[in-house]
Amino acid sequence: MILSSKGMLSKFRISKKVMAIVAIALPLLVPAQTIVSPDKNLSLHFELKANGVPSYELLYKGKPVIKPSTLGIEIKDAASLLDGFVISETTQSTVDINWDPVMGEEKTIRNNYNELAVTLAQPKNGNRYIRIRFRLFNDGLGFRYEFPKQKNLNYFIIKEEHTEFQLAGDHKIFWIPGDYDTNEYPYTTSKISEIPGLMKKATVNISAQQPIPNPSVQTPSMMKADSGLYINIHEAALINYPAMSLDVDAANLKMISHLTPDAVGNKGYMQTDAQSPWRTIVVSDKATAILASKMILNLNEPTKYKDISWIKPMKYIGVWWEYFVAGKSTWAYGTETNVKLGQDFSKLTPNGKHGATNEHVKSYIDFAAKNGFDAVLVEGWNVGWEDWIGNWKEEVFDFVTAYPDFDVKMLHEYAASKGVKIIMHHETSGVATNYERRLDRAFQFMKDNGYNAVKSGYVGSIIPRGEHHDGQWMVNHYIHVAERAADYQIMVNSHEAVRPTGLNRTYPNWIAQESARGTEFEAMGGLNPEHTTILPFTRLMGGPMDFTPGIFQTDLSYYKTGGKQRVNTTLTKQLAYYVTMYSPLQMAADLPENYDRFVDAFQFIKDVAVDWDHTYVLEAEPGDYITIARKAKGKNEWFVGSITDENARTANVSCSYLPKGKKYEATIYADAKDASWNENPQRYVIRKEVVTSKTVLKQYVAPGGGFAISIKEVSSLK
Repeated sequence: MILSSKGMLSKFRISKKVMAIVAIALPLLVPAQTIVSPDKNLSLHFELKANGVPSYELLYKGKPVIKPSTLGIEIKDAASLLDGFVISETTQSTVDINWDPVMGEEKTIRNNYNELAVTLAQPKNGNRYIRIRFRLFNDGLGFRYEFPKQKNLNYFIIKEEHTEFQLAGDHKIFWIPGDYDTNEYPYTTSKISEIPGLMKKATVNISAQQPIPNPSVQTPSMMKADSGLYINIHEAALINYPAMSLDVDAANLKMISHLTPDAVGNKGYMQTDAQSPWRTIVVSDKATAILASKMILNLNEPTKYKDISWIKPMKYIGVWWEYFVAGKSTWAYGTETNVKLGQDFSKLTPNGKHGATNEHVKSYIDFAAKNGFDAVLVEGWNVGWEDWIGNWKEEVFDFVTAYPDFDVKMLHEYAASKGVKIIMHHETSGVATNYERRLDRAFQFMKDNGYNAVKSGYVGSIIPRGEHHDGQWMVNHYIHVAERAADYQIMVNSHEAVRPTGLNRTYPNWIAQESARGTEFEAMGGLNPEHTTILPFTRLMGGPMDFTPGIFQTDLSYYKTGGKQRVNTTLTKQLAYYVTMYSPLQMAADLPENYDRFVDAFQFIKDVAVDWDHTYVLEAEPGDYITIARKAKGKNEWFVGSITDENARTANVSCSYLPKGKKYEATIYADAKDASWNENPQRYVIRKEVVTSKTVLKQYVAPGGGFAISIKEVSSLK
């Protein structure tokens, strides 16, 4: 088919799966391009507005999700990629494949989308061109900027990305303030229009924070429209690019991308061929579908690792929680506050409270072996903790020198004799330069001594000085660590790192992250009862979280240190977290002696799986409640977790996912009738019931509470 426009020709190539539009030499008035999702519920419209400005619109069941919103990249010291575009080519295609993650919430994931790729040229700049690629799934939209290698675009510096999200209403939003260095804020729930007035109150004091001056929120950003539509904005495949926050234009109900700058204020250094991360919008009229979405994972590349056999899920305990509560022990060995690498640490004056001692760690190893745990995390084993934070110095830790009371070889051999691993801890104190210099020696040391996993930390301001936790330099650093760790067959659990964007598909040894306000804050001001009903809709959209659940002693005044802090949950809500807070790396975070006090409840933590064949999101409402069931990988065992906010409720637990024609025994760990997060949090009941695929359990959940269920096959029905 040949069309003419002002004497110029344009050719349309149409096939069953691909349609291309090619403009020759001069701009053609090309109509808006539209694609729909495979189930036809979502539609994406792209067009050039006046002055050649790219614009997109997203509809769900015919109603606007994102109203017409502009796209573009502002370049430093050069003509920007914002306007003056003509469409030089469009292509459409369809993908429908299945793939198996190394570990995860599903054994097999379907990747099904319709794609529109639009190539945009700038005649005023020598026909310099970019490509915007849209992928429309049944559960949402992903799009990114691509910068092909070309004569007129080699190197450039991003001044700012101008991606707009023009919202269709004043939605309810669950948000934390935009910040270049921390994700550890508590969540605020408000209308979008209320964000500027609440920003000061929401920006609580946190170590190494750098709040964005203008009203901004971090992603994943979870919203609910008055119509009942759920909308989640985030990003996928964050590689060689700064993390994105969202500036909030509250008056116009608009969000605009805001990239994390570097030390001199630049946002990103690009060399073609290159691309941005995917900007993601997950959409549904069911909250359960938001939690079930695998779109962000699907937008990441498959792993290039040839051997993945060494990457395993783990359940662990650790010398950790005792550092936060009771003043029972410390990371540091000595009483000094001014130490340097290279000095004789055996001459330090012992403080008498060092936690990582041979005998203490052996007791944790014994507990792990007795109760079937895979590993023991030990923090505070290595020299340097005496003045590790707040001094912003270059060399704090060397990651290979142990304190005098920690025998690396002996403890490894002792643990190995009992079938237990020890998880290494690398606190970098934010000094990424020092860590990179010592990385290979540290990983070789781990391999030589039988460590196959490391928990890394980035507490404090970053060195190189002026860089940020969420900037391009540090984004590349985290990936570099994961890649180098893979060379030594080591798994990585990073804390205080940039929020995840599905890269656990590409780098499956990057097994988990913290990157949010986790359990440790229960000892530092507490978490609101609703906090963990929000996290799966926000932080966990990007990947698994090392939330460190399992705290049974919820009233911390128990330790008689004068503090009145409490963990704001019931005991059985802590059990539910092992199902509702997905991670292939799960910690039983409390002290072993507390588990010995509640042996019957501890049984659930011992039994619960950490890798899954299938996940069933039974009921959910962000900020209110979540109930999830999961089938253990390769076993006929199912586990259910349900949590609520500060309000009591009755959950409806369908067992329809169970195979028909069989009966099962359900062991239910539930709040007692008089339990609540602030009164009687340790009051619980355990009962057993026979269930089938037709069973619907109605279970009471106390204020700030939860319940957990383990289900095992009994026999075939007669």
